[in-house]
Amino acid sequence: MTKDFSNHLGFRKAQLSEAVFRKFSALVYQKTGIYLKAEKKELLNARLGKRLRALSMDSFSDYYDYVLNDTSGEELVQMIDVVSTNFTSFFRENSHFELLTSQVLPELASRGGGKKELVIWSAAASSGEEPYTIALVTEDFFADKPGWSYRILATDISTRVLAHARRGVYSLDRVAKVPQSYLKKYFQRGVGKAEGNVRVKEFLRRRISFERFNLMDNFPWNGGLDVIFCRNVMIYFNRETQQVLLNKFHQALAPGGYLFIGHSESISSLKHGFSQIASTAYRKK
Repeated sequence: MTKDFSNHLGFRKAQLSEAVFRKFSALVYQKTGIYLKAEKKELLNARLGKRLRALSMDSFSDYYDYVLNDTSGEELVQMIDVVSTNFTSFFRENSHFELLTSQVLPELASRGGGKKELVIWSAAASSGEEPYTIALVTEDFFADKPGWSYRILATDISTRVLAHARRGVYSLDRVAKVPQSYLKKYFQRGVGKAEGNVRVKEFLRRRISFERFNLMDNFPWNGGLDVIFCRNVMIYFNRETQQVLLNKFHQALAPGGYLFIGHSESISSLKHGFSQIASTAYRKK
């Protein structure tokens, strides 16, 4: 007879109860604004299970207490890392980048006032594909405009994906949508052990500052940003949080600044001071 060791030596698989799920859901909402609906229970069970195994715990309730009692806050960051969704790609929803180069950048560059530097914020940078795509098209746009400069702020709540983003290294399949002209100018092809990968060139990486930032925190920018990309993020928030976030974006943008949201998102039911210029693209009034 084969002996069942599943309940011994820490191999018992923990199950997330409804009551503890509600506690985690409330904590995630409080800290990040992300609303976890009831149907996300099994997803949370699987993702938090990874942290339980890493910490040799077999109870979600014990893990919840551990997160709350960790005065360093490090485990809260780890928990948020595994809960947050980080899907992205180069030139995702490409119509936004076409609009950026055909209308937004020319309009911003034509303004008077002596300002010669644009500040662009990628508010959910994930593993870096979005801010690097912004850098590719913006670098190309300003190539024949001497005296102009730009910088990109790239933030995310996940420290794990930001570490990937800072390296700027991607497999060839991840850059399949990047036009060849950009690949030749702005990427280095790996050799030897790095074969099959490319890396964003250093001068372009220097254009981007990658930092951890929680969208629920107070914004340090007050009318200082020219463009904000916050795409496929608000779908995880309830309407109240969406409204608060939209107000903060509006305040952070300079007059006439631009906001891009995801194609699956809408702000039509929210109060705002933006004019729509294209599908999911807006200009501050």
